[in-house]
Amino acid sequence: MAVKPLNMEKNDLTQGSLVKRVVFFSIPFLLANIIQALYGAADLFFIGQYCPAESVAAVSTATQVTQIITSIISGLTLGGTVLVGKYVGMKREKEVKETIGTNLTLFFFVGIILTVLLLTFAEPILYALQTPAAAFAKAKEYVWVCGFGIVFICGYNAISAILRGYGDSKTPLIFVAFAGVLNIIGDYIFVKYFHMDVSGAALATIISQGVSMFCSIIYLNKKKFIFTFKLSNFKIVKSRAIELAKVGIPITLQECMVRLSFLYLTSVTNSLGVAASSAVGIASKYDVFAMLPATSAASALASVVAQNYGAGKYDRMNKSLLVGVCFALPISMCFFLWAQISPETMIGLFTKDAETISVGVDFFRTCSYDYIAVLFVFCFNGYLNGRTKTLFTMVSCCFGALALRMPLIYLVCKYFPGTLGIIGTVAPTVSGIMAVYTFIYIMHLIRKQKREQTTVNTYEFE
Repeated sequence: MAVKPLNMEKNDLTQGSLVKRVVFFSIPFLLANIIQALYGAADLFFIGQYCPAESVAAVSTATQVTQIITSIISGLTLGGTVLVGKYVGMKREKEVKETIGTNLTLFFFVGIILTVLLLTFAEPILYALQTPAAAFAKAKEYVWVCGFGIVFICGYNAISAILRGYGDSKTPLIFVAFAGVLNIIGDYIFVKYFHMDVSGAALATIISQGVSMFCSIIYLNKKKFIFTFKLSNFKIVKSRAIELAKVGIPITLQECMVRLSFLYLTSVTNSLGVAASSAVGIASKYDVFAMLPATSAASALASVVAQNYGAGKYDRMNKSLLVGVCFALPISMCFFLWAQISPETMIGLFTKDAETISVGVDFFRTCSYDYIAVLFVFCFNGYLNGRTKTLFTMVSCCFGALALRMPLIYLVCKYFPGTLGIIGTVAPTVSGIMAVYTFIYIMHLIRKQKREQTTVNTYEFE
């Protein structure tokens, strides 16, 4: 089935039932994010089943490093989603095409730069994270192999983000599902049968994403997407590049600050030994899964809000925030209850090491409160990003990471050394504070908007 032209209702998020639009747009997001999360989880699962404990610690730490790159890419691609969505809402086809071409071209160069930086600084970063000596060589090996696939990750994520801004969240799901299946097959073959350990898991990831990227390009060209993937269309339009920078860079910085604070947590727990390092690494995988409803709703909100903001449908835009929260909350609650009732079964899915399970139980119980608190933060930020208020979300996330999360981790570790349960309380505390002041800011924007609308309506009446 061909991707519909710009003026078709199928991709128009400004019409029809708001609940259906948000929910049915979020579900492919959620499924796609689940599959993407399975990349890292599959790596850790196969490593945990067929490799020694130091390999688990190596992948746990190394994925924290590679997630920095993913955060940078995600932030920049979300800028493309927001701008494409805005111009789709405004029915400006020329600007949509220019945004897509500029975004993809910039991402090619971004991919090369990130590859060089990661390969150059992999070792110093791993030292800074206090990677356990027994796991250091394998962690470096994993990071290096993943580094050579960054260009694929950039292209793969950029195309998916553009489609979502265009109003299509189903096609990216197909690409992600294909890559997810390839990754699991690759992990199984390379780790279990070829005995390639961590390098096999990393190789499976980059091969799957590379194949998926090329398949997506072929598919969209055959289906006559609004943008044709040919060399002459890959060019940078200055005005679009400036817009992308204004929206995308703040999102990227906020993602990086959040990731930096979690890297600090990793470095602290790495100093506590392999068991603690493995437990927190496994918890980080569950963080991704448990927060998928929130991240999916936030990404969907960015697209829905962007189109309605561009179309001037402000009431619909505001109501979408409530719909997004209501969609994500029940699913996040399930993970929260699992962590409260039986955290040992969560850890046991990734490792059979008794010490890792033992030290991780208290951490899972306390950090799981963040599954609920961060849901509101993500949805609020998704709404604000769709309104291009990315400067606020950047400042907010930087404040949360640098002024709240990292100092609290330091204080907790200083006064309660080695107590993972207390360390786990930091994340939900910070998310709760951020949710409160972000909600206050959103209410300020909505009240201000209503006052401006009232003023305009009064002026027009007179």
